[in-house]
Amino acid sequence: MSNSAPSSSATPKPKRPLSLGVIFLTLYIDLIGFSIIFPLGPDLLEYYLKLEGRTGALGWLVGQTDALAQAFGIGNYAPVLFGGVLSSVFSILQFVFAPFWGAVSDRRGRRGVLLLTVAGTALGYLLWVCSGSFWLFLLSRVVSGAFSGNLSVATAAVADVTSREERSKAMGLVGAAFGLGLVTGPTLGALTVHINLAEYFPALTRFGITPFSVPALLAFSLCVINFFWISARFKETLSASARAGAIEPRLRNPISAILGLRDPAVRRTNLVAFVFSIAFVAMESALTFLASTRFGYTARENGFLLGFLGFCAIVTQGYIVRKMLKVSDEIRVLSYGLGFSVVGFFVMGYASQPWMLYVGVALMALGSGLVNPSTTGLISLYAGAGEQGRVLGIFRSLSALARAFTPVLAGIVFWRFGSTSVFVAGALLSLGALGLAFKLPKPVK
Repeated sequence: MSNSAPSSSATPKPKRPLSLGVIFLTLYIDLIGFSIIFPLGPDLLEYYLKLEGRTGALGWLVGQTDALAQAFGIGNYAPVLFGGVLSSVFSILQFVFAPFWGAVSDRRGRRGVLLLTVAGTALGYLLWVCSGSFWLFLLSRVVSGAFSGNLSVATAAVADVTSREERSKAMGLVGAAFGLGLVTGPTLGALTVHINLAEYFPALTRFGITPFSVPALLAFSLCVINFFWISARFKETLSASARAGAIEPRLRNPISAILGLRDPAVRRTNLVAFVFSIAFVAMESALTFLASTRFGYTARENGFLLGFLGFCAIVTQGYIVRKMLKVSDEIRVLSYGLGFSVVGFFVMGYASQPWMLYVGVALMALGSGLVNPSTTGLISLYAGAGEQGRVLGIFRSLSALARAFTPVLAGIVFWRFGSTSVFVAGALLSLGALGLAFKLPKPVK
């Protein structure tokens, strides 16, 4: 499909009964449950090592990460490296399944696929509630990862209910839901992990209850709430004619799906977003280590720093980007975002005072807050109405791929070559993405 003109299926859509607020809350609830586990990694490892020792799947994984850490001369980083490897399991499955669920929603409709994926994610969290052994906890991550395509499906629903002129501004609300959820989730995880049901009800241990069952139970409860919220409020957004024109979905090699994208503008935008995702995830992975080693930040101070990053991202994606898109097109806003990010990376990497680190974080949040809605909007505008789910699923899968390998790689670079190296590399990657963005064609609205 050419990107020079909209297809007949991309004509202005009649106003539908589903509001963006319904989609926003769907995404927000989902992201809270998804990110509750973020601050629990080291404690999870310590718990299962005490429970099972270095046997079975846990022993094998710990042995591999220990060997990798020793090979790079960063033995003290091994526990954090293990957490990165564990989170990679979820991200790799998301990479594989996000395009599939998106394509299914193009053919079968958004509402049914959202209900199915949210129910599957709830099952994953329920397994986590009762994960008295490491293999069961690992299975819970596999199940949750396989059903994690609901994010791309909900994003496609935004494209269904907005005009081409309003598309990218609406994607800013999607980004704000992401940012707000990713701030709320870890906070709830950190607050609830201290509540150990096994201490109050020892008999529950026979059902696999662990010290981490309360965060897991909260994530499960949020999924159940989301399921009933979608059932009650989420009306189908994709017309029967658009579904009829979609290709038959099938699970395929994600790399083949990416390479099979016909529109060169879609491919280039995905490349821009992927390169920037690597840079941003590396920054996220290294930021707290930088603050701790350079300025002696405690966990509490790092929490404030990450909260500040999240707050700036929410303001940018929920307000600033919407104002900018009224006077500038997506490509120009994307370029501004990448430019701010380059400066932010350098300021953080060479910060000699805590206030400089906060300035760098603010610039970085501003940059990413402009990049994410712009790239999502461009992908949606370049794609046809009958392929929004599949194409946005591929877009989300690339972000998951970046999260699958970047935290481990960033940790190795940080501890092996110094804190500044990660941020300089991020600045260079953002510059490369900026060069690619200049060659993007302006979408027709």
